[in-house]
Amino acid sequence: MPTLLHINASPRDAHSGSLQLARHFIDAVQDAGGEPVTVEVLNLFDAGALPDFGRHAAAAKMAVFSGQEQSPEQVHAWQAARAVFEQFAAADAYVFNIPMWNAGVPYVLKQWIDIVTQPGWTFGFDPATGYRGLLEGKHALAIHSSGVYAPGVPAAFGQDFSSTFFADWLDFVGIEDAVHVRFAPTVLNGDVGSTRSKVEAELLDAVAAFAGKLRGAGVLEPASV
Repeated sequence: MPTLLHINASPRDAHSGSLQLARHFIDAVQDAGGEPVTVEVLNLFDAGALPDFGRHAAAAKMAVFSGQEQSPEQVHAWQAARAVFEQFAAADAYVFNIPMWNAGVPYVLKQWIDIVTQPGWTFGFDPATGYRGLLEGKHALAIHSSGVYAPGVPAAFGQDFSSTFFADWLDFVGIEDAVHVRFAPTVLNGDVGSTRSKVEAELLDAVAAFAGKLRGAGVLEPASV
């Protein structure tokens, strides 16, 4: 049974537009027919969702690099990080909902990225050819939202270092099959309902291909978002 991992980077629960859209999309993928899909959800803002990646974890990482033995504290920290990575690597496809915070991604999403992005886990390195992503064959959909910023606005209304960073990271770890959808602006918008409808239409267009790739069964008829 294929597995879809939903990574929620918003703390706003029912008030989050990006989260609502992500749930609509996942429901549509599940309703698209074919083999059942297992959906796992990682709410990054939940207490205890992520381990610290501080002094002991950083030392454990360097011990791995240098071939040195890890201390008991370092072993514990590295195992905690590895558990987060294994949940990520075990999934066949991903849905991310990502609100823009201060022109970038929320800090918990960056923490999660820093935990799972380790050599030998998500990327390899060759001195002659450089980095190579290891998560090939995965599929992702990312929903980006922002309150004021939207493409084409003057610089005084913000800049986007969020979606560009995240798209680069997906490519870095080898997830080249990715769809990015933007819900913006959500605050400085006289008709946010119309904007939401346009995004829902984009998601509807993506459902069939995403579901087909996830199930390995070709393109399916789209369901209703």
